[in-house]
Amino acid sequence: MSQRRPLAATVSSASSSEDEGWAKAAARRAPTPPKPPHKKPSNRLSILDIIRVLAGLLVLNGAASWFVTGEDITWGFKPWWLRPAAVMSYLSGPVRLTPAQLALYDGTDPSKPIYVGLNGSIYDVSASANTYGPDGSYHFFAGRDASRAFVTGCFDEDLTPDLRGVEMMFVPKGEVEGETSAERKVRVERELRVARKKVAEGLAHWEKVFSGETGRPYFWVGTIVRPEGWLDNKPMRRMCKAAEDSRPKREKKKGGK
Repeated sequence: MSQRRPLAATVSSASSSEDEGWAKAAARRAPTPPKPPHKKPSNRLSILDIIRVLAGLLVLNGAASWFVTGEDITWGFKPWWLRPAAVMSYLSGPVRLTPAQLALYDGTDPSKPIYVGLNGSIYDVSASANTYGPDGSYHFFAGRDASRAFVTGCFDEDLTPDLRGVEMMFVPKGEVEGETSAERKVRVERELRVARKKVAEGLAHWEKVFSGETGRPYFWVGTIVRPEGWLDNKPMRRMCKAAEDSRPKREKKKGGK
């Protein structure tokens, strides 16, 4: 004869089964949480990637410059901010020297830098002490402004900043036959305008050299202080022989003769 389960146990088991069924049904009816969107890998460069690319290009460029030139990593370009002496000079501020004070920086005093004056500006050329120092071939340029000699090439008699009349070395010799006074005036003004432009271009070339723009290890440090009207009481200088001999000759006269 089989044993019968107590009624309380049967009811408890049925209640438990019913609860499990309701729980499963509730779980099936509950909304499924959405899956997070799939992130595709980005093709954009980050700032760090850009920095890495630029740094790599700089390294490759420097290596190529060193391989080709055998001297530096900047293809001969040496800006002042890459030269410690120029940076120190910039931080200390520009110098202002009278011609007499500038003369003390001619290289004879080892404790002072070597300065060269040009068109009122002062440049440090200490890096080429063998050239501008006491035993250098261009020592006569040190400690002074010899702008006129830079234009004429007369290193003996034109070591002066006086540029008055120096443009005449670019004005053709001789007169034009048969021209009227009005025509002559126009021609002279035109020729002087062209000549002054050539003087300015010549000075600009040397300014680039001494400021380091052409790769030389020089840099600008300040200006020369002169009294107002310092040339007023000085006589006009004569053209040196080399400059006079270099003046161009007129190719033809008026009318093609």
